[in-house]
Amino acid sequence: MRRILLIIAIVIVLAGVGSYVYFRFFYSRSGLVITPAEQASLPLAEQSSTTPFQSGSTSSAGPSAGPTVVAPKLIRIASGPVVPGIAVTDVIASTTATTTAAYAVASYIDRASGNVYVYNELSGQITRTSDKTIPGIEEAYWLPDASLAYVQFLSGATMDTINTYGLPANGSGGSFLSQDLAGVTVSPGGVLTLASGENGSIASLSKTDGVGQTQVFSTPLSDIRAAFAGKNRYAVFTKPSESLAGYLYLVKNGQFSRVAGPLSGLVARVSPSGKWALVSYTDSSQMRMELVELTTGHVLALPIATIADKCAWTADSASVYCGIPDNPPQGSYPDDWYQGTAHFSDSLWRIDVMGRYAQLVDRISKEAGVPLDIERPAIDPDGNAIVFVNKNDGSLWFYKLQ
Repeated sequence: MRRILLIIAIVIVLAGVGSYVYFRFFYSRSGLVITPAEQASLPLAEQSSTTPFQSGSTSSAGPSAGPTVVAPKLIRIASGPVVPGIAVTDVIASTTATTTAAYAVASYIDRASGNVYVYNELSGQITRTSDKTIPGIEEAYWLPDASLAYVQFLSGATMDTINTYGLPANGSGGSFLSQDLAGVTVSPGGVLTLASGENGSIASLSKTDGVGQTQVFSTPLSDIRAAFAGKNRYAVFTKPSESLAGYLYLVKNGQFSRVAGPLSGLVARVSPSGKWALVSYTDSSQMRMELVELTTGHVLALPIATIADKCAWTADSASVYCGIPDNPPQGSYPDDWYQGTAHFSDSLWRIDVMGRYAQLVDRISKEAGVPLDIERPAIDPDGNAIVFVNKNDGSLWFYKLQ
């Protein structure tokens, strides 16, 4: 009897830890609206920490077997699990005596060890660039040049402290940011951090090297996400949950103006230009998705739907690629997806913003022979490839777009 009670207690504790991680890092019922496979038109419409890091052995091998070509354009880079958050850059190489081409380079972190690896599309090889051991990383936010990643992990006796560490890709140096940061966003112009508490949130901007921090806005809202939306502008939205009304705001000179909402389960992904936001939400037990022009609030309703966190913009803001679930299970979205109680099998779609159409790119799950649930996708600057984590098992995948 005591053994049974002990097992029940352990299960309750593990469930509580899982829920805690979700609410600290994400917080956030409906079916998803999916169009037929053919092209569809868009209707207008504190500073220190004592956590020890150990150094491991050097190796050029990845955290698993090497890259595997599973379809003509689809490669499994690593079986993982890897940390959600990938940096994709380009390398220029000669193809003939007179021409050159750009090839994608993906930087990622092994979840078990915290070691940094780089996959090179041109050579097809994986190289470990850092053997600094940081187990238990939950998220990674990379500088655009992939020279450093801000990683977040929990620590403390009750795992209630969020640590944010600047991890150089080459493993040399590194430093902590303030503890218990609610969010980190990076761009070529700097690093935006969020400190949240019962009295609201404060956003601060620093250079990519972490110096020169200045406050850029504050708000009574305590549960928010923030993104860059052009020069001296920021997009802010409430953390998503299907049971809560969400809002999207544009912040300029510290002043908030509402762009969208109230919308249940609102999630937003802002274009690099800061002109558009891809917004997903739930309505009458169905997931919806639309493009919102941030300065005017003009809305383009989309004929396909997913959770906006499953999408990535191209560098020129002309297109956005999304993982669209083929046959999503009934559930409460986006909550069930964030918490890992709902798993998807995606196809890859492209939304052409100027052409105003949605196009099926590939049924990647069918090509892979396993369900691919796209998480934290990233596209290289030249738009040659998209790299993403399969949320179902933490594996890392590469898809050739051109």
